[in-house]
Order: sequence, then C-alpha cells, then structure tokens
Amino acid sequence: MNRTQRGLVLIAVLVVAALLAFPLRDAIYELIVIPAAFVAWNLQLFYRSFSQGIWWWVIFFLVLVMLVMSLVPQARFRPRTETKPKPPQGQVEGLAIWILRAEKGIYFKWLIANRLGRLAYQMLLHRESGRPRSVFAPLLGNDWAPRKDVQQYLESGLHRSFADFPNTGGRFATPQHTPLDLKVVEAVDFLEAQVESERSP
Repeated sequence: MNRTQRGLVLIAVLVVAALLAFPLRDAIYELIVIPAAFVAWNLQLFYRSFSQGIWWWVIFFLVLVMLVMSLVPQARFRPRTETKPKPPQGQVEGLAIWILRAEKGIYFKWLIANRLGRLAYQMLLHRESGRPRSVFAPLLGNDWAPRKDVQQYLESGLHRSFADFPNTGGRFATPQHTPLDLKVVEAVDFLEAQVESERSP
C-alpha cells in the first residue's frame, strides 16, 4: 500500500467517524465520558484526603529509590564454567591402571593378558612376514619358545574370555589357581626378549 492509498484510507476512516459521532454521542457520553469523569473525581478526592507534606514525602521516597537503583550495580550472572573433559587415556596409562586393579578381580587380570596376547600375536605375524595366521592358533613359531606357563598366560588372554575364569578378587572368595595368576613382568620380559632378538643381527 503506497502513501496515496494510505491517505485515502485515513480520510475514509475520519469521514465514517464523523458520520457516526453525532448519532452515537449519547452512547459515547454514557460509556466513556461519565466513567472517566467519575474516576478523575475519585482520584481528586483521594489526593485531597492527604496533606501536602505527605505527598512531598512520597515523592522524596520515590526519587530516593530511583537514585539507589541507578547507583547499585546490577548483578550479572556469570556463565557456568564448563568442566574440561578429561584427556583420553593412552595405552600405557590404561595398562598401568589395569595392573593396579588386577588384585581386585579376574577382569583386570584378563584385560592385561588380552593386551599382551594381542601384542604377541602381532609380533608373530610380523615375524612370519604376514603369512595367514588364525588368531586362535597356538602362539608358537620359529625362534618363539616361551615357557609353558607364559604361553598359557598369553593364550588365555587372547583366546578366552574373563568369564571363563572364577573371580578370585572377592574378600571371602576361595582362591583358585588360573593361568592369569602369572606375574605380568614374566610375560613382559619374554616379549621384550623376542623384540631384542629381532633387532640383533
């Protein structure tokens, strides 16, 4: 709608209002003028019912409140400090935690054996130049002759689940011997010896 059309609409509204003003003057007087005059009369009576000094005190109090509100700094809500996510654990850190928790149950013992068993499997694959090798095959190969208990330890972690072993970590549990009871350092020593033998000419 352009400016000319708006002007025509405004003129039409004023003409209609003027035509209706005369016939509706009695209704407008009763519905608007009389109630407005009654409200103004009541406000005037309320104003005169109090002395001038009281009204001065009211004005002074309102001005004082406005000054105080303008001087007091408004409280600003500080955004919540987001907790920084913990950095992901590395393999060495995770293995160290598992070793510390190994005494609490069979699950952590199996986790360590599983990690070392997978490492032994990868070393055998590398030693055999990528020849096809089943993950469930015995961990034996050329120049790879671990002690029987070390072999059982590595194969138990690689081929079996922690659910296959009784949980011996409870306080009142009856201790039962499992291949996972081997000291971790003995399996690590064997794997280190195999790495050194590959490096030596």
